[in-house]
Amino acid sequence: QVQLVERGGGLVQAGGSLTLSCAASGSRFSINTMAWYRQAPGKQRELVAAISNDGNRNYADSVRGRFAISRDNTKSMLLLLMNRLRPEDTAVYYCNCRALGRDYWGQGTQVTVSS
Repeated sequence: QVQLVERGGGLVQAGGSLTLSCAASGSRFSINTMAWYRQAPGKQRELVAAISNDGNRNYADSVRGRFAISRDNTKSMLLLLMNRLRPEDTAVYYCNCRALGRDYWGQGTQVTVSS
């Protein structure tokens, strides 16, 4: 089992920045890819960014160049640095990881970007 806890959401003005963090516990040494997803009201959950164990990164087109994902394997920590935020980035952001043959999810953290 893996437990994921996100922190760092909040309210920010358009153009501002936020950093989300996700702490993993439990069978954390079994974790492979880690990722951030988001879900806006009335929309499906979508991948924001992902990072593999060896550091390969993948971004959604809508955030590439504005967001940066990183991980610290020694601390089992996942970060998402979000710059130049836009109102359309407003969503609940979820931490995700793949471990022990299945996906694990955090409880989500709200990010609201005002115009």
